[in-house]
Amino acid sequence: MRMQKLRYGAPLVLLLAGVTGLSIGVFEMLREAHFDLPSAFVRVAMFALFAFLVLLILRYVGLLWFSYLNHLERDDEEPRRLPLVSVLVPAYNEGAVIQGSIRSLLGLDYPRYEILVIDDGSKDDTFLKASAYAGDHGRAVVRVITKPNGGKARALNTGIAEATGDFILCMDGDSALHPATLRRAIRHFESPHIGAVAGSVKVVNRTNLLSSLQALEYIEGLNMVRAAQGFFRLVNIIPGPIGVFRRAALERVGGYDHDTFAEDCDLTLKLLLDGWQVQYEPGAIAYTEAPEKLLDLLKQRYRWTRGILQAISKHKRRLWDPRGGLGITFTLWYMIFEGIMWPSMNVFANVLFVWVATRYGTALPLILWWAQLTILDLAAALYCVATEEESIALVPYALFYRAFFALTIDVAKLFATFEELFKLRMDWGKLERIGRI
Repeated sequence: MRMQKLRYGAPLVLLLAGVTGLSIGVFEMLREAHFDLPSAFVRVAMFALFAFLVLLILRYVGLLWFSYLNHLERDDEEPRRLPLVSVLVPAYNEGAVIQGSIRSLLGLDYPRYEILVIDDGSKDDTFLKASAYAGDHGRAVVRVITKPNGGKARALNTGIAEATGDFILCMDGDSALHPATLRRAIRHFESPHIGAVAGSVKVVNRTNLLSSLQALEYIEGLNMVRAAQGFFRLVNIIPGPIGVFRRAALERVGGYDHDTFAEDCDLTLKLLLDGWQVQYEPGAIAYTEAPEKLLDLLKQRYRWTRGILQAISKHKRRLWDPRGGLGITFTLWYMIFEGIMWPSMNVFANVLFVWVATRYGTALPLILWWAQLTILDLAAALYCVATEEESIALVPYALFYRAFFALTIDVAKLFATFEELFKLRMDWGKLERIGRI
């Protein structure tokens, strides 16, 4: 298998060389461009933005490289032991998708596991539909628990208390798992230092432009980052649709807290701060239903952003105290960069360059800014499609990704950041399920 994976070596070197070369070329064009800009503020702002581009180039090259190294470390050997795994499915008003999720779980290629569906006080027919599958299905036993509504974190903690396995898989009620998920994830726990394994999340409903752009975002903006972090065993967010945990690690950190809107991020940080390592496994795949309407997408990202900021705030003292490990301090600062700094700079750049185009009659800075980021996205998309064996049809979406999708998401992130800063009240924002699973 190692020789087979090396086939990506030469293309990756060429890809990195191409990204670097094109990036330097665009940056030189920006540096050499002579704009008639008498405003000192505009000149300083453009210099800062062009310097920020260099940082982004380094970010992409670093993510590609460490993701590739983690890819080379992978092996396809069968785990030496296959312990009992408890699969937890918290569900609130998931009647449209819960049966599809359970059917996917019954098809897992694993000898011994249990499925616990925790109905969190649903107001629809979630409990009835899940109960139709309760019982012994051979390799798997399905149990359905109902409780008063208390939120996802409390539902998962209820499931952890009821579970009998030493390893626990947590997923969302609107997700479906690949049959090989448990076998691929459980082998990482042969290392006693691994507390959890983050899986790969892929969009199942690629039905329109918005959901297809999210499909690209999930493999490039989320999975590639986790793969690079996985090389250092420092994955900073175990995704809600697919995370596998050592029960002892969960118990040691006290399970899920319910004081943030990103309980998955908060739990991951607690594990890292407690000294556990967190790995990424691309073969443990969850298929999830992405928002197909813009308003639903913005609600989702608003909640994600505020939840991540809340999780960082809980552990903010580690931003300035690296004694617990430089890795976790770097991780927290990287999360601030991704969640606040980059969105702010992207929105600022677009506003500035549009103003320059209007005021001075030159759109060249805006075009070159978009071109540089698109070059980076295309390179990352090509790499991710190759290593994750995804559809090549996703790559052209990188051309539209920066022009519309990423900027829209960044604006939503900034609104969420300001509202979190002023502690404005927010609700969970439950998304309406379509039933694509």
